[in-house]
Amino acid sequence: MNLCDRETLRALLVRHGFHFSKSMGQNFLTDPAVPADIAAASQADGACGVLEIGPGVGCLTAELAGRAGKVVSIELDKKLLPVLAETMAPYENVEIVPGDALKLDLAALAAEKFAGLRPLVCANLPYNITTPVLTKLVEAACFESITVLLQKEVAQRLAAPQGSGGGGAFTLWLQYFCETEVLFDVPAEKFVPAPKVDSAVLRCVRREKPAVEVEDEAFFFRVVRGAFLLRRKTLANSLAAALPEKGREAVQGAIEDCGLSPSVRGEKLTLEDFARLSTELAK
Repeated sequence: MNLCDRETLRALLVRHGFHFSKSMGQNFLTDPAVPADIAAASQADGACGVLEIGPGVGCLTAELAGRAGKVVSIELDKKLLPVLAETMAPYENVEIVPGDALKLDLAALAAEKFAGLRPLVCANLPYNITTPVLTKLVEAACFESITVLLQKEVAQRLAAPQGSGGGGAFTLWLQYFCETEVLFDVPAEKFVPAPKVDSAVLRCVRREKPAVEVEDEAFFFRVVRGAFLLRRKTLANSLAAALPEKGREAVQGAIEDCGLSPSVRGEKLTLEDFARLSTELAK
């Protein structure tokens, strides 16, 4: 069954009485080359266990099943479960887990389902849960890589070079733990229903150790987030508002001690800059 063929897909969904949910961000791929390319980009093989979030009707799931040792797909929409029971019946190495990925213990799930396999993530993520899902996947600290299809603008922001002004606090948080890269674009017309924006595939490879060494990780990220609190203000103004206990003079002094311009904005700093700055501010 070609799950990306529009007529096949339409007949399948009609047969099961399925209707798209806008609130769940459901957009199904209609070009078989796209899920094949995404699965290839994940670099999954027989020694890998792949976690997928939001399988839809299973077009990417089927491609992953042909490559990985095992595929576990988490599906929130109960109306899709009978659809997946039909489309995934030929694949013995696929398991559908009903539930909300944001509420499940993903590290425990991977340990249970992927014993003896290297855990990876590959998914076509709903736009409305991109940030919380990526956060949860990275915090699980067990996945070697995360290959996801998401909104193009978001993918570009998360892979933006540090200090370029193209990223944000979450960009730096993600790049602290992972190496990020945009692999290829997927036009809106490759989906049904077609979203209003194009998509792109982002690949995040877990670093063996964080990108920079910091003494107090919690405070380091507090400084990073604080730098973007007032996006249009200078770093000094933004951090003075985010760290009121430090005082503006101490903030300004720490910025100058790091060799940064008094008028610099937070978006111009790299992780190395923030590591030095957080050390100065902690003194």
